[in-house]
Amino acid sequence: MLQVEFVSAEEVRCIESERQVLLNFKASLVDYDGSLCLSTWGAEEDKRECCQWMGVGCSNQTSHVEILNIGGCQLRGEIPIFLMDLQHLKYLDLSFNKLGGSIPRQLGYLPKLKYLDLNFNNLVGSLPSQLGNLSKLQFLDLSFNDLEGTIPSQLGKLSSLHTLFLKFNGLKFDNENHMGGQWLSNLSLLTHLDLSEVSNLNNSNTLLQMIDSNQITGTLPDLTVFPSLKILSLDTNRLSGKIPDTIKLPPHFESLDVSSNSLEGGIPKSFGNACTLRSLRFFNNSLNEELQLIIHHLSGCARHSLQELHLDSNHINGTMCDFSTFSSLKGLYLSENRVNGKILENISFPPQLETLDIAENSSKGVITDYHFANMSKLQFLDLSDNSWALIFSHNWIPPFQLEIIQLRSCKLGPSFPKWLQTQFYFTMLDISHAGISDNVPEWFWPLVATNLILMDISYNNLMGTIPNFPLRLIEFPLISLAANQFEGPIPPFLRRALELDLSKNKFSDSTLFICANGTNKGLGKLDLSHNLLSGKIPDCWNNFKSLAYLDLSNNNLSGQIPSTIGSAVELKVLILRNNSLIGNLHSSLRSCTKLVMLDVGENKLSGVIPSWIGGTLQQLKMLILRRNHFSEKLPLSLCYLSNIYFLDLSSNNLNGQIPKCFKNFSAMAEDEFLLHDAPTYTMNHTFELHFYPTTYIYDYDLIALLMWKGVESIFKNDKMLLKGIDLSSNQLTNEIPSEIEDLVGLVSLNLSRNNLSGKIPLKIGRLTSLDFLDLSRNHLSGSIPSSLTQIDRLSVLDLSHNYLSGEIPTGTQLQSFNASSYEDNLNLCGMPLQKDCTKEEPSKEPLIKFDEDEDSLLCLGFYISMAFGFVIGFWGIIGPIAVKRSWRHAYFRFFNDLADDIYVRIAITVAKWKLWLKD
Repeated sequence: MLQVEFVSAEEVRCIESERQVLLNFKASLVDYDGSLCLSTWGAEEDKRECCQWMGVGCSNQTSHVEILNIGGCQLRGEIPIFLMDLQHLKYLDLSFNKLGGSIPRQLGYLPKLKYLDLNFNNLVGSLPSQLGNLSKLQFLDLSFNDLEGTIPSQLGKLSSLHTLFLKFNGLKFDNENHMGGQWLSNLSLLTHLDLSEVSNLNNSNTLLQMIDSNQITGTLPDLTVFPSLKILSLDTNRLSGKIPDTIKLPPHFESLDVSSNSLEGGIPKSFGNACTLRSLRFFNNSLNEELQLIIHHLSGCARHSLQELHLDSNHINGTMCDFSTFSSLKGLYLSENRVNGKILENISFPPQLETLDIAENSSKGVITDYHFANMSKLQFLDLSDNSWALIFSHNWIPPFQLEIIQLRSCKLGPSFPKWLQTQFYFTMLDISHAGISDNVPEWFWPLVATNLILMDISYNNLMGTIPNFPLRLIEFPLISLAANQFEGPIPPFLRRALELDLSKNKFSDSTLFICANGTNKGLGKLDLSHNLLSGKIPDCWNNFKSLAYLDLSNNNLSGQIPSTIGSAVELKVLILRNNSLIGNLHSSLRSCTKLVMLDVGENKLSGVIPSWIGGTLQQLKMLILRRNHFSEKLPLSLCYLSNIYFLDLSSNNLNGQIPKCFKNFSAMAEDEFLLHDAPTYTMNHTFELHFYPTTYIYDYDLIALLMWKGVESIFKNDKMLLKGIDLSSNQLTNEIPSEIEDLVGLVSLNLSRNNLSGKIPLKIGRLTSLDFLDLSRNHLSGSIPSSLTQIDRLSVLDLSHNYLSGEIPTGTQLQSFNASSYEDNLNLCGMPLQKDCTKEEPSKEPLIKFDEDEDSLLCLGFYISMAFGFVIGFWGIIGPIAVKRSWRHAYFRFFNDLADDIYVRIAITVAKWKLWLKD
């Protein structure tokens, strides 16, 4: 790389024409991220010396600009064509920006250019053939852009080129000039090659020392055709199968990277005979040999030269080996394999080792100070997620100074590990789930404050109060003290964390922490749930400008929601569940327009559900107001929550009808792939923190406590988070709107314990994703829709305590439920109920057949006519008699005379029959 030569500030040597080119270049670009890379560039008199501008280098003899190095400045715009006016430019680095457009062909007219780096931009279009004019070019890197088309053969004219990087574009060779073509062979000095397309590695270039490609298929190819090859990088290709045992490496080969492929088996024995081999990267493959055999194959002369061995993220099994014979090994990576069994007491690791990563295996046994003897250079130690017990001598002083300590799930306790007191420079510490049951010693807190960027000591049984030291934490550490026994007030110094998890402890006071002087610009996630916090929530949230996640659930907090909580306008998750909060949902929350989850369930909040929830909080995915005292009707503004995934308004005093416009919940109308017991929800949730000159992006989880199949269950976004509506235990009336049939993505629907009437929607079977349906304890009538049999995922159904009638539709799904799912519907029959459905057969077929609808209309008309006839006939006779007395007397006299007459006639007839019988 060329060196920048600066001239003294006393002598202005900048050539004015070139200064104007640079100023025009600055004017053509936009600095969106505030990197200030070009802040020293200007037209002011005190900035005339362009040779002292940041990223600009001038010749000490001619004062011409020879170097322009502004890589990594996040600048946007296009590469201007007037850069060709810098005719003495030798070094041009615009990498790691956000430059778009095409590569100007005018760059091919910079006759002295030796170094051109445009990688990691947004460049598009084809590769200009004019680049072949750069006869002095030695280094060309255009990788990681969106270039496309064929690679021009004119690049073969770059006779001075020793490094060519074109990887991760859409560039291809044409049919006539493929990898074995003439133009690449003309690059006789080429030692480093990085291409996007290589179908084979056969080439006549004997000086090639490094090859990097991302389109290789098959197994590892023959490398002997490149006798000078030292570095081969084939990561993220399509390699598969076993590496042939017959393969050989070139005589001076140093580094092989075949990570992120699908290679199987093990490492050939010939690799152990490569006496110059320094680095092997096989991580993220499917190697499945025993570790002992792999190490045995590498135990030739390579054991003296090998410095890095990456075997992580494979399927390697067997037990831990002795690596002490690998005298030069600096990095050993075995994490995420299947190494098992006990670690032997007498094995040791190389004395030169700097990184030891054996995390996430199935190994067990005891690790002692013997295993770390003579390892004075160890800096990175990760033994997490094994079944190891770390038992060291009481006064053991490690020979190393660690920077990274990750011992999650290893047994370190019950005493707090005293040897940590000797480590002064660590930046990351994870001793969570380590079985420690002890008071945290006083020496620990000052120790972690020096260079800490991550500390996780959660899920132990650590005790005591945390002192409020004025500790100087470096920028934005991640701290988790969750699931311990810490008590007392929360010290304010912890506010300097970026993510702070203090949940599941016994902290009793958060006032000092929340209301400490000074605006907090860094804290993005704060979890104080499951503590002993009491009293009112401190009203000082205007100090938290970056807070995106706040969880105060499961405490003893009371009073109203403070007004300043609306000042945290970056909030995406607010969880206040299971406290004793009263009053209304404070209107200041309407300012938190980025809210994705609002959970204030299980409190004593009252009043109406405010209309601004749907009006301004339209990003909500989860709204949980359950078990409060909200009353009156459901606001129609809820229908604006098109992104809602779960709506829980259960156990309140809500009345009125269910709005038909719930069909606007478009997120619930999307049917996604779901597991049987619960759905999978894979959406990533992130929050950003902007600090000059970098933007930090962090993930957070949506964790909700929901009623699922009658039991409160915790749901997490990366495992299971269902789409559901729960309006149970309210006073809702009228019919279930048929529009609910459009929410085909629903997994859970609970409308139980209301005053709903009418029929179950006829096409409810369209909700084919339903796993849970509870309509019990309402006033529903009519028959069970036959469409319900179409829901084959239904595992919980409760239609009990209604007025349903008729036969339960025949279908394996509905008959498989317990009879209690249908109980207390007196006119319901059929399996699984014991009540049979009997039907009376008609004596004969009717002369005229009607379809079902016409027959229903005819029967209805007949009954109406019969009722009218009866009323008219009855009152036509009885009415006059009841009104006029003379008519009433005449009526009864008529019937008396008629009875007497009938009696006389019967008596005479009987007498005649007797006389006839005597004769």
